[in-house]
Amino acid sequence: MELEITESMAMDVERSIDTLQRLNQLGVQIAMDDFGTGYSSLNYLKNFSIHRLKIDRSFVNDIMEDQNNAKIVSAIISMAHGLNLEVIAEGVETREQVHFLRQLNCDQIQGYYYSKPLPARDIEKMLISSLNRNNENSN
Repeated sequence: MELEITESMAMDVERSIDTLQRLNQLGVQIAMDDFGTGYSSLNYLKNFSIHRLKIDRSFVNDIMEDQNNAKIVSAIISMAHGLNLEVIAEGVETREQVHFLRQLNCDQIQGYYYSKPLPARDIEKMLISSLNRNNENSN
């Protein structure tokens, strides 16, 4: 199981450290959502039992046009990997963004490029359809 927390949730640092460590001991994975948009502190990454960082879509949206956003995304991915954290880029909408993020070795990509949010029953249909297409292509 994985829980997503936001930076603002972590403002009570002492309580958060204890709670996240206990969750970690139970095998619960923790992802910090919308990293870089709130009260970002590298202290969170050092002291909290976090497994993944989710780069907020506000940085990903303009990575192809805004060199500063591209550099921020690159720095977050590099820093996270240096701390043995996985990275998820949110809000990915174009093939160019996917290519750029893959070049940076971003671990996961989330956004409309792959699919808009779907009800569970539609996800099942989409996965079955994709599996069928892959089976047809391999024959």
